[in-house]
Formats: sequence, C-alpha cells, structure tokens
Amino acid sequence: MELAKANKWKRLLPLLAKQRINLLDSVHDGQKQIDCLDFLSLQDIVDSEKIGIIGICGWGGMAINTAALDTLVKATVASTMYDMSRVNANGYFDSENSEEVRYEKRKAMNAQRLEDYKNVTYALGGGVADPMPEDAPWYFQDYHAYYKTERGYHPRSLNSNGGWNVIGCQSFMNMPILQYSNEIRSAVMVLHGDKAHSCYFGKDAYADMINGNKYQDNKELLLVPGASHTDLYDQTDIIPFDKLEEFFHKNLK
Repeated sequence: MELAKANKWKRLLPLLAKQRINLLDSVHDGQKQIDCLDFLSLQDIVDSEKIGIIGICGWGGMAINTAALDTLVKATVASTMYDMSRVNANGYFDSENSEEVRYEKRKAMNAQRLEDYKNVTYALGGGVADPMPEDAPWYFQDYHAYYKTERGYHPRSLNSNGGWNVIGCQSFMNMPILQYSNEIRSAVMVLHGDKAHSCYFGKDAYADMINGNKYQDNKELLLVPGASHTDLYDQTDIIPFDKLEEFFHKNLK
C-alpha cells in the first residue's frame, strides 16, 4: 500500500508478480498436475487410458491428491511421501497439533509476509544445516547426507541451499489435501521405508485411503525393510523397481 500511495509502480509490480508466483503456486499445484496430464493424454504416442504417475516426498501426497481428483490417472505410486498439510499444520509427529501453536505459526507467517512485501523480497527459511549440529534429530542427518553431499547436492536445490520461502507453505495449513483419498477408485501403491521418519505419513495415508473404500483391492502399502526416507530418493539397490514395474504393468493393461 505504501508503494502504491507513493506511485512507485516499478517497485510494486515485480513484487506483486513474485507474490503470485511464490505464494499461490502451492495452492495451484494440483491444477498444474492436471494441466500436465491433459498435455500428456493428447500426445499421439500416449494411450490416455494408461496413464500412471509417481510422486516422491511431498509430491507423493500430491500424487495421491491428484489420483483423487483426476480420473485420467489409472495407477499412482506415492514414494516416501509427506502429507504436506499435516506436517505444516501439526509439525513433525503431530507434536505441534494445537490451536494455540497453529495460531502462533499463522501470526508469524502473516508478519513475515508483510515484511517481505515491504522489503520487495522473500525471506528464506534456510535449507539443510551445514555442518549439522550433533544433537540434531536423526532424520535431519539423513537429509544432510543427501542434500549437502555430491549424492544429492544441486546449486538450484532449495534444500541444498537457502531453503524454501518462510511463507511458502502457509496455505497448506488450511488445506487437507488427502480429504477424499478414500474415494479413489484407481490403483495406488504407497511405498515407504520402514525406518523412515516419515513412515507414519504413508501408513496413515494408506489406512485413510481404504477406510470405507469399495475399491480396496487395488490399493497397496509396501514397506521396504531398513530403508530411511532419503534411501528411496536414489539408492538403486534398495528401491524395489521390480515391484514398481509389476504394479504398473498390472494396472495399466
């Protein structure tokens, strides 16, 4: 408002554009996935009746959400998934699941949003710590082993560097993306390492998906013994490619 009153449109318009791109992108993730499916289904080399998708980590939950929304999807694998709504609203292991804590989170994010607007920039939350503190939770160590080493580092990776925008996931707090997962009729495999800190997301997502669902027979929970969260990112000797191939061949006939 200050920039508008001062008629400083050259500073205001780029900021508004960044606000739309960085904040609202998370709201429209599902629509983007549908746009991609529309494009894919119209290609001459694609059979639109045999479309399968794979989502990893946060996009695992998004993949389940897409399967609930789009009947073009006939088979879905959610690998080492996060429920982004749950982790943002409740914290890890639901340790922050209270109205008071959520209020304080919203309050802090709203204040940061105004600060970002005033500064014509976005504060970053910070990526994976380096060096990792010795008393950091064990799953943070897993992330460090992936994002901060040659194994998974990339100069454009958010987690490898400055992290996500502080306010980037605010919309997830009021957005239960898996609300209608038990209405999915197509095939879904939830794939998780049984030693992953995030395994509870996968187990609970699967349980919710089959709860009252008449189409349970094509749903599967596959736990990989001894695998951590990041093992299923890139460890080719652990990822069960044979099971994935079998799943897609069976459900994309």
